[in-house]
Amino acid sequence: MKPQLTQDEIIKYSQAGIDLGCATICINPAALDVVTKLVEGTNTGVCVVCDFPFGLSTTQSKVLQAEEYCSKYKITDLDIVANFGQLRSGNLDFVTADIKAVSDVCHKYGVACKVIIETDSLNKQQIIDGTKCAIAAGADYIKSSTGFYTGGETVGGTPEIIKIMIEAADGKIKVKASGKVRTQEHFFKLIDMGVDRVGMGYSSTPIVLGIK
Repeated sequence: MKPQLTQDEIIKYSQAGIDLGCATICINPAALDVVTKLVEGTNTGVCVVCDFPFGLSTTQSKVLQAEEYCSKYKITDLDIVANFGQLRSGNLDFVTADIKAVSDVCHKYGVACKVIIETDSLNKQQIIDGTKCAIAAGADYIKSSTGFYTGGETVGGTPEIIKIMIEAADGKIKVKASGKVRTQEHFFKLIDMGVDRVGMGYSSTPIVLGIK
């Protein structure tokens, strides 16, 4: 996901994800041509981000992005960033409609839609509201963090944050923990809590999996 990665580094870290058996490799759209070819014939899929990391494009722009990625490439997941400024403002109908427009495109092509609500920017009630917006929009996953938040303290997918999300999800949407998952203890704790997916950086994955 880091914008400074060279093409060789994208290939190197993507191949590492394949070798480690990761469910998906999460990439920026510019890497779609390279990484979709790399995963062919493997058990690892591609997750592309849409309007990342701020979620501040117009809804129509997000729809056009999703349409291009889903129609032209073989991807399994698309991660959309919710407009968390609107979420913080309490404009929940807007947030739901914004997500739904993209989720509908994803489902037209059989792609799972994951919604990042950037929990570091939210209080408890806003996390609950964001989760319920994603449910109402028909998304497949709710996800905690982009890893690129700069507006304040960042704690990522802590057990405390993920507990709020799981309870708000109420079994109606899958939960993905992401952000600062860097130890095996943290990883196992999240698994025990019942998360459906955990996201972590390429440098943390071998450590969390106990691979030297």
